[in-house]
Amino acid sequence: MSKDYYKILGVEKSASAEEIKKSFRKLAHQHHPDKKGGDETKFKEVNEAYQVLGDDTKRKQYDQFGADFEQQGGFGGGVGWEDFMRAARSGGGGFQGGQNFGGIDLGDLFGDMFGFGGGQRGGRRGRGRGSDVQVDIQLDFRKAVFGTEKEIRLMKKNACDVCDGSGVEPGSKSKTCDDCHGQGQVAHVQQTIFGAMQSVTTCPRCGGAGQVAEKQCKHCGGDGATRNEQTLKVKIPAGIDDGETIRITGKGEHPGVGGQAGDLYVRVHVRAEKGYERNGQDLYTETHINFAQATLGDKIEIETLDGVKKLVIPEGTQSHQKFRLKNLGIPHLRGGVRGDQYVVVIVDVPKKISRKGRKLLEDLGEEL
Repeated sequence: MSKDYYKILGVEKSASAEEIKKSFRKLAHQHHPDKKGGDETKFKEVNEAYQVLGDDTKRKQYDQFGADFEQQGGFGGGVGWEDFMRAARSGGGGFQGGQNFGGIDLGDLFGDMFGFGGGQRGGRRGRGRGSDVQVDIQLDFRKAVFGTEKEIRLMKKNACDVCDGSGVEPGSKSKTCDDCHGQGQVAHVQQTIFGAMQSVTTCPRCGGAGQVAEKQCKHCGGDGATRNEQTLKVKIPAGIDDGETIRITGKGEHPGVGGQAGDLYVRVHVRAEKGYERNGQDLYTETHINFAQATLGDKIEIETLDGVKKLVIPEGTQSHQKFRLKNLGIPHLRGGVRGDQYVVVIVDVPKKISRKGRKLLEDLGEEL
Protein backbone atom coordinates (compact mmCIF):
# COMPACT_ATOMS: atom_id res chain seq x y z
CA MET A 1 0.00 0.00 0.00
CA SER A 2 1.39 3.39 -1.01
CA LYS A 3 2.41 5.78 1.74
CA ASP A 4 0.57 9.07 2.04
CA TYR A 5 3.44 11.53 2.47
CA TYR A 6 1.08 14.48 2.78
CA LYS A 7 -0.67 12.75 5.68
CA ILE A 8 2.66 11.86 7.33
CA LEU A 9 3.67 15.55 7.26
CA GLY A 10 0.15 16.69 8.22
CA VAL A 11 -0.34 19.00 5.26
CA GLU A 12 -2.83 19.31 2.42
CA LYS A 13 -1.94 18.24 -1.10
CA SER A 14 -2.13 21.90 -2.10
CA ALA A 15 0.36 22.98 0.61
CA SER A 16 3.14 25.36 -0.40
CA ALA A 17 6.84 24.49 -0.20
CA GLU A 18 7.19 26.76 2.84
CA GLU A 19 4.28 25.05 4.63
CA ILE A 20 5.80 21.63 3.95
CA LYS A 21 9.18 22.77 5.26
CA LYS A 22 7.62 24.30 8.39
CA SER A 23 5.70 21.10 9.13
CA PHE A 24 8.83 19.00 8.62
CA ARG A 25 10.82 21.06 11.11
CA LYS A 26 8.06 20.82 13.68
CA LEU A 27 7.67 17.04 13.35
CA ALA A 28 11.42 16.41 13.17
CA HIS A 29 11.77 18.36 16.42
CA GLN A 30 8.98 16.34 18.01
CA HIS A 31 10.15 12.87 16.97
CA HIS A 32 13.96 13.26 16.95
CA PRO A 33 15.28 10.00 18.54
CA ASP A 34 17.89 11.80 20.65
CA LYS A 35 15.22 13.82 22.42
CA LYS A 36 13.32 12.52 25.40
CA GLY A 37 10.17 10.85 24.08
CA GLY A 38 11.52 10.80 20.50
CA ASP A 39 10.55 8.09 18.04
CA GLU A 40 13.11 6.99 15.45
CA THR A 41 10.54 5.18 13.29
CA LYS A 42 8.33 8.27 13.00
CA PHE A 43 11.38 10.48 12.53
CA LYS A 44 12.42 8.24 9.63
CA GLU A 45 8.94 8.47 8.07
CA VAL A 46 8.92 12.27 8.40
CA ASN A 47 12.29 12.56 6.69
CA GLU A 48 11.33 10.11 3.95
CA ALA A 49 8.20 12.14 3.28
CA TYR A 50 10.05 15.43 3.24
CA GLN A 51 12.72 14.05 0.95
CA VAL A 52 10.00 13.64 -1.67
CA LEU A 53 7.66 16.55 -0.99
CA GLY A 54 10.48 18.98 -0.32
CA ASP A 55 11.84 18.45 -3.84
CA ASP A 56 9.73 19.90 -6.69
CA THR A 57 10.67 17.21 -9.22
CA LYS A 58 10.12 14.28 -6.86
CA ARG A 59 6.88 15.80 -5.60
CA LYS A 60 5.50 15.89 -9.17
CA GLN A 61 6.54 12.26 -9.69
CA TYR A 62 4.88 11.30 -6.42
CA ASP A 63 1.68 13.13 -7.29
CA GLN A 64 1.59 11.24 -10.59
CA PHE A 65 2.77 7.76 -9.62
CA GLY A 66 2.49 7.57 -5.84
CA ALA A 67 5.15 6.29 -3.41
CA ASP A 68 6.13 3.37 -5.68
CA PHE A 69 8.26 5.42 -8.05
CA GLU A 70 11.98 4.53 -8.24
CA GLN A 71 13.14 6.84 -5.45
CA GLN A 72 11.11 5.20 -2.67
CA GLY A 73 12.98 4.20 0.46
CA GLY A 74 16.18 6.14 -0.12
CA PHE A 75 17.50 9.66 0.17
CA GLY A 76 18.66 10.04 -3.41
CA GLY A 77 22.20 10.85 -4.50
CA GLY A 78 23.60 7.97 -2.46
CA VAL A 79 22.51 9.29 0.95
CA GLY A 80 20.84 6.51 2.93
CA TRP A 81 19.01 6.43 6.24
CA GLU A 82 22.06 5.24 8.17
CA ASP A 83 24.11 8.09 6.69
CA PHE A 84 21.37 10.56 7.59
CA MET A 85 21.17 9.38 11.22
CA ARG A 86 24.95 9.31 11.53
CA ALA A 87 24.98 12.91 10.41
CA ALA A 88 22.20 13.76 12.86
CA ARG A 89 24.11 12.30 15.78
CA SER A 90 27.47 13.75 14.76
CA GLY A 91 26.19 17.23 14.25
CA GLY A 92 25.98 17.05 10.47
CA GLY A 93 29.68 16.33 10.12
CA GLY A 94 29.03 13.89 7.30
CA PHE A 95 27.37 16.65 5.23
CA GLN A 96 29.78 19.54 5.53
CA GLY A 97 30.11 19.85 1.78
CA GLY A 98 26.82 21.75 1.63
CA GLN A 99 24.78 18.63 0.84
CA ASN A 100 21.18 19.75 0.33
CA PHE A 101 18.23 17.71 1.45
CA GLY A 102 14.95 19.06 0.14
CA GLY A 103 16.03 22.69 0.50
CA ILE A 104 17.70 22.29 3.93
CA ASP A 105 21.48 22.14 4.20
CA LEU A 106 22.13 19.14 6.46
CA GLY A 107 25.36 20.60 7.77
CA ASP A 108 23.46 23.70 8.88
CA LEU A 109 20.53 21.73 10.24
CA PHE A 110 22.52 19.41 12.46
CA GLY A 111 25.29 21.91 13.07
CA ASP A 112 22.74 24.23 14.64
CA MET A 113 21.38 21.34 16.66
CA PHE A 114 24.63 20.05 18.11
CA GLY A 115 26.92 23.06 17.91
CA PHE A 116 29.17 21.99 15.06
CA GLY A 117 29.05 20.95 11.42
CA GLY A 118 30.14 23.24 8.60
CA GLY A 119 32.73 25.88 9.46
CA GLN A 120 33.77 26.83 12.99
CA ARG A 121 30.51 26.58 14.96
CA GLY A 122 31.98 24.26 17.53
CA GLY A 123 35.02 26.40 18.23
CA ARG A 124 38.61 25.38 17.68
CA ARG A 125 39.36 21.70 17.50
CA GLY A 126 42.19 20.32 19.57
CA ARG A 127 45.67 20.34 18.12
CA GLY A 128 45.70 16.57 18.34
CA ARG A 129 48.21 15.06 15.96
CA GLY A 130 50.61 16.90 13.69
CA SER A 131 50.86 16.37 9.94
CA ASP A 132 52.82 13.50 8.46
CA VAL A 133 55.87 14.37 6.36
CA GLN A 134 57.25 12.50 3.36
CA VAL A 135 60.74 12.78 1.92
CA ASP A 136 62.38 10.99 -1.02
CA ILE A 137 65.95 9.72 -0.98
CA GLN A 138 68.25 8.15 -3.57
CA LEU A 139 70.31 5.03 -2.80
CA ASP A 140 72.97 3.12 -4.70
CA PHE A 141 71.96 -0.44 -5.53
CA ARG A 142 74.42 -2.12 -3.17
CA LYS A 143 73.53 0.13 -0.23
CA ALA A 144 69.90 -0.85 -0.69
CA VAL A 145 70.91 -4.52 -0.77
CA PHE A 146 73.10 -4.52 2.34
CA GLY A 147 71.53 -1.61 4.27
CA THR A 148 73.01 1.71 5.27
CA GLU A 149 72.42 4.85 7.31
CA LYS A 150 71.27 8.01 5.58
CA GLU A 151 71.37 11.53 6.99
CA ILE A 152 68.49 13.75 5.96
CA ARG A 153 67.69 17.38 6.71
CA LEU A 154 64.12 18.58 7.13
CA MET A 155 62.63 22.04 7.51
CA LYS A 156 59.48 21.53 9.58
CA LYS A 157 57.68 22.36 12.82
CA ASN A 158 59.42 20.71 15.76
CA ALA A 159 58.80 20.73 19.49
CA CYS A 160 60.39 23.84 20.97
CA ASP A 161 63.94 23.10 22.15
CA VAL A 162 63.68 25.61 25.02
CA CYS A 163 60.40 24.54 26.65
CA ASP A 164 60.36 20.94 25.32
CA GLY A 165 57.00 21.53 23.68
CA SER A 166 55.19 22.60 26.84
CA GLY A 167 54.90 26.29 25.94
CA VAL A 168 56.04 27.20 29.46
CA GLU A 169 59.00 29.51 30.04
CA PRO A 170 61.82 27.63 31.83
CA GLY A 171 61.67 28.39 35.55
CA SER A 172 57.91 28.99 35.36
CA LYS A 173 55.15 26.40 35.61
CA SER A 174 51.72 25.49 34.30
CA LYS A 175 48.40 26.16 35.96
CA THR A 176 44.90 24.81 35.50
CA CYS A 177 43.04 26.47 32.64
CA ASP A 178 40.37 28.81 34.03
CA ASP A 179 38.08 28.33 31.03
CA CYS A 180 37.73 24.55 31.15
CA HIS A 181 38.91 23.97 34.77
CA GLY A 182 41.47 21.42 33.62
CA GLN A 183 39.03 19.31 31.59
CA GLY A 184 40.33 20.35 28.19
CA GLN A 185 36.76 20.73 26.95
CA VAL A 186 34.01 23.29 27.31
CA ALA A 187 30.25 22.83 26.99
CA HIS A 188 27.90 25.09 25.07
CA VAL A 189 24.10 25.14 25.18
CA GLN A 190 22.28 26.36 22.10
CA GLN A 191 18.64 26.84 21.25
CA THR A 192 17.85 25.01 18.01
CA ILE A 193 14.77 23.97 16.06
CA PHE A 194 14.83 20.79 18.16
CA GLY A 195 15.09 22.66 21.47
CA ALA A 196 18.05 23.23 23.78
CA MET A 197 21.04 21.17 22.71
CA GLN A 198 24.42 20.87 24.41
CA SER A 199 27.70 20.41 22.58
CA VAL A 200 31.16 19.75 23.99
CA THR A 201 34.19 21.16 22.18
CA THR A 202 37.93 21.44 22.74
CA CYS A 203 38.81 24.37 24.98
CA PRO A 204 40.06 27.18 22.72
CA ARG A 205 42.32 28.63 25.41
CA CYS A 206 44.40 25.59 26.35
CA GLY A 207 43.92 23.62 23.13
CA GLY A 208 42.61 20.62 25.08
CA ALA A 209 45.63 20.31 27.38
CA GLY A 210 43.74 21.44 30.49
CA GLN A 211 46.80 23.47 31.53
CA VAL A 212 48.09 26.89 30.53
CA ALA A 213 51.45 28.52 31.14
CA GLU A 214 51.80 31.01 33.96
CA LYS A 215 54.53 32.53 31.82
CA GLN A 216 54.74 31.66 28.15
CA CYS A 217 57.99 30.47 26.58
CA LYS A 218 59.69 33.43 24.92
CA HIS A 219 61.31 31.26 22.27
CA CYS A 220 58.07 29.83 20.81
CA GLY A 221 55.58 32.37 22.17
CA GLY A 222 53.84 29.66 24.17
CA ASP A 223 52.97 27.66 21.08
CA GLY A 224 55.23 24.75 22.04
CA ALA A 225 56.59 24.37 18.50
CA THR A 226 58.98 26.24 16.23
CA ARG A 227 59.80 25.86 12.55
CA ASN A 228 63.44 24.97 12.01
CA GLU A 229 65.77 22.56 10.29
CA GLN A 230 66.24 19.15 11.85
CA THR A 231 68.89 16.60 10.94
CA LEU A 232 67.93 12.95 11.28
CA LYS A 233 69.86 9.76 10.76
CA VAL A 234 67.66 7.15 9.13
CA LYS A 235 68.61 3.49 9.24
CA ILE A 236 67.91 1.86 5.88
CA PRO A 237 67.24 -1.88 6.30
CA ALA A 238 69.04 -4.40 4.10
CA GLY A 239 66.96 -5.59 1.17
CA ILE A 240 64.77 -2.51 0.69
CA ASP A 241 63.42 -2.21 -2.84
CA ASP A 242 62.86 0.74 -5.15
CA GLY A 243 59.67 2.64 -4.23
CA GLU A 244 59.34 1.17 -0.73
CA THR A 245 58.74 3.46 2.24
CA ILE A 246 60.12 3.56 5.77
CA ARG A 247 57.86 4.95 8.50
CA ILE A 248 59.47 6.72 11.46
CA THR A 249 56.96 7.37 14.23
CA GLY A 250 56.83 10.81 15.81
CA LYS A 251 59.24 12.54 13.43
CA GLY A 252 56.67 14.46 11.40
CA GLU A 253 55.24 17.93 12.09
CA HIS A 254 54.69 18.86 15.75
CA PRO A 255 51.34 20.64 16.31
CA GLY A 256 52.34 22.42 19.52
CA VAL A 257 51.22 22.31 23.15
CA GLY A 258 49.13 19.27 24.00
CA GLY A 259 49.69 17.67 20.61
CA GLN A 260 51.54 14.68 19.25
CA ALA A 261 53.95 14.79 16.34
CA GLY A 262 52.98 13.10 13.09
CA ASP A 263 55.11 10.49 11.38
CA LEU A 264 57.92 10.74 8.85
CA TYR A 265 57.73 8.62 5.71
CA VAL A 266 60.97 8.08 3.81
CA ARG A 267 60.42 6.83 0.27
CA VAL A 268 63.45 5.10 -1.23
CA HIS A 269 64.53 5.31 -4.87
CA VAL A 270 67.22 2.77 -5.80
CA ARG A 271 69.65 3.43 -8.64
CA ALA A 272 70.04 0.43 -10.92
CA GLU A 273 73.46 -1.21 -11.28
CA LYS A 274 74.54 -2.44 -14.68
CA GLY A 275 74.65 -6.21 -14.93
CA TYR A 276 72.15 -6.90 -12.15
CA GLU A 277 68.39 -7.28 -12.45
CA ARG A 278 66.32 -7.68 -9.29
CA ASN A 279 63.17 -9.80 -9.08
CA GLY A 280 61.89 -9.87 -5.51
CA GLN A 281 64.70 -11.34 -3.41
CA ASP A 282 66.47 -12.93 -6.40
CA LEU A 283 69.11 -11.48 -8.72
CA TYR A 284 69.62 -12.24 -12.40
CA THR A 285 72.93 -11.84 -14.23
CA GLU A 286 74.37 -13.00 -17.56
CA THR A 287 77.71 -14.45 -18.54
CA HIS A 288 79.12 -15.40 -21.96
CA ILE A 289 81.02 -18.59 -22.86
CA ASN A 290 82.33 -19.96 -26.15
CA PHE A 291 81.25 -23.01 -28.09
CA ALA A 292 84.10 -25.14 -26.77
CA GLN A 293 83.32 -24.31 -23.14
CA ALA A 294 79.66 -25.13 -23.67
CA THR A 295 80.51 -28.43 -25.35
CA LEU A 296 83.36 -29.63 -23.17
CA GLY A 297 82.47 -27.92 -19.89
CA ASP A 298 84.59 -25.53 -17.84
CA LYS A 299 84.96 -23.68 -14.53
CA ILE A 300 84.51 -19.91 -14.84
CA GLU A 301 84.48 -16.85 -12.59
CA ILE A 302 81.23 -14.99 -11.90
CA GLU A 303 80.79 -11.50 -10.45
CA THR A 304 78.44 -11.44 -7.46
CA LEU A 305 77.54 -8.82 -4.85
CA ASP A 306 79.80 -10.78 -2.48
CA GLY A 307 82.77 -10.79 -4.83
CA VAL A 308 84.02 -13.20 -7.48
CA LYS A 309 82.68 -16.78 -7.23
CA LYS A 310 83.44 -19.97 -9.23
CA LEU A 311 80.74 -21.51 -11.43
CA VAL A 312 81.04 -24.98 -12.95
CA ILE A 313 79.82 -25.18 -16.54
CA PRO A 314 78.87 -28.81 -17.27
CA GLU A 315 79.45 -30.51 -20.65
CA GLY A 316 76.72 -29.85 -23.19
CA THR A 317 75.51 -26.57 -21.69
CA GLN A 318 72.92 -24.90 -23.91
CA SER A 319 72.69 -21.20 -24.63
CA HIS A 320 70.44 -19.32 -22.14
CA GLN A 321 70.65 -22.16 -19.66
CA LYS A 322 70.19 -20.89 -16.11
CA PHE A 323 72.35 -21.73 -13.09
CA ARG A 324 71.53 -20.98 -9.45
CA LEU A 325 73.94 -19.61 -6.86
CA LYS A 326 72.23 -20.09 -3.49
CA ASN A 327 72.03 -17.28 -0.91
CA LEU A 328 73.77 -14.71 -3.10
CA GLY A 329 70.65 -12.65 -3.78
CA ILE A 330 68.82 -9.95 -1.77
CA PRO A 331 68.31 -10.22 2.00
CA HIS A 332 64.71 -10.39 3.23
CA LEU A 333 63.66 -7.18 4.99
CA ARG A 334 62.51 -9.07 8.07
CA GLY A 335 65.60 -11.22 8.29
CA GLY A 336 66.10 -14.84 7.36
CA VAL A 337 67.98 -16.31 4.40
CA ARG A 338 68.84 -14.31 1.32
CA GLY A 339 67.45 -14.88 -2.11
CA ASP A 340 69.49 -16.51 -4.86
CA GLN A 341 71.51 -15.30 -7.83
CA TYR A 342 70.60 -16.83 -11.18
CA VAL A 343 73.26 -16.80 -13.88
CA VAL A 344 72.02 -17.05 -17.46
CA VAL A 345 74.74 -18.49 -19.72
CA ILE A 346 74.95 -17.15 -23.27
CA VAL A 347 76.87 -19.32 -25.76
CA ASP A 348 78.62 -17.08 -28.26
CA VAL A 349 78.82 -18.28 -31.87
CA PRO A 350 81.75 -16.64 -33.72
CA LYS A 351 80.90 -14.76 -36.90
CA LYS A 352 84.33 -15.49 -38.42
CA ILE A 353 86.75 -18.36 -37.87
CA SER A 354 90.19 -19.31 -39.22
CA ARG A 355 90.75 -22.00 -41.84
CA LYS A 356 92.15 -24.28 -39.18
CA GLY A 357 89.13 -23.66 -36.96
CA ARG A 358 86.77 -24.34 -39.85
CA LYS A 359 88.55 -27.66 -40.59
CA LEU A 360 88.34 -28.70 -36.96
CA LEU A 361 84.61 -27.91 -36.85
CA GLU A 362 84.03 -29.81 -40.08
CA ASP A 363 85.86 -32.83 -38.66
CA LEU A 364 83.83 -32.47 -35.43
CA GLY A 365 80.62 -32.30 -37.42
CA GLU A 366 81.43 -35.64 -39.04
CA GLU A 367 81.96 -37.20 -35.63
CA LEU A 368 78.68 -35.92 -34.15
